[in-house]
Amino acid sequence: MSARDNILAKLRKANAYPMDLPRTEEYYQEMSPSWDNEIERLKHWAKCMRAVKTEIFWVRENNWEETLIQVAQQKNLKNMLVSKNTEHGKRATTALQAASLKVRNFEQKIDDWKDEFFAEVDAGFTSSLCGIAHTGTIMLTSSVAEPRSQSLVPPVHFCLFDTRKMYDTFYAAMQGEKLAADMPTNVILISGPSKTADIQLTLAFGAHGPRDLVVLAVLPEHINPADLEVAA
Repeated sequence: MSARDNILAKLRKANAYPMDLPRTEEYYQEMSPSWDNEIERLKHWAKCMRAVKTEIFWVRENNWEETLIQVAQQKNLKNMLVSKNTEHGKRATTALQAASLKVRNFEQKIDDWKDEFFAEVDAGFTSSLCGIAHTGTIMLTSSVAEPRSQSLVPPVHFCLFDTRKMYDTFYAAMQGEKLAADMPTNVILISGPSKTADIQLTLAFGAHGPRDLVVLAVLPEHINPADLEVAA
């Protein structure tokens, strides 16, 4: 009997039994944080994100373009990469062009304009899938309309986030968005701008992605932005 056959024979004789699946749902039910109300949950989310230099602006569904333009002008941006195949992208395009900011699109293969893309695009604008309150995170999924590079390459990333799509934990977000049933090519979890530190612990922003993260957090009408800024 060869060594291989000997090993297989021992494995077949072993008293093996299937292991129970981990009780993930029960664990998260027990360990998940809770808040008294949605105001407190939003405050916690904003506090976590701002702690790592995320810029959050509370906006409404009917006027978020105004804040987009205002912040872009404050940062002296000259152009922005926007999807022309989404409703929010079309709205952003109209507002940016009215403010004399150049709009860029993925109109050609990235290999055909890679040098220009990495060197000359000032900012990228994307939507988001949902938010995670516990860790202060926004979740994006890549698509043909909004590829991962749209949020990763430009030095400034503007992200439109509907605060009604907020989950307590990553597990709740996975369940709520049914990601296991239809897993996208990329799921991108963002809690702040790109940062890294060398061996001397010198923190640097923008080394591996955007140096600035601007979240346009769309509030429902019943939430007053002033209530979120008291301790956010």
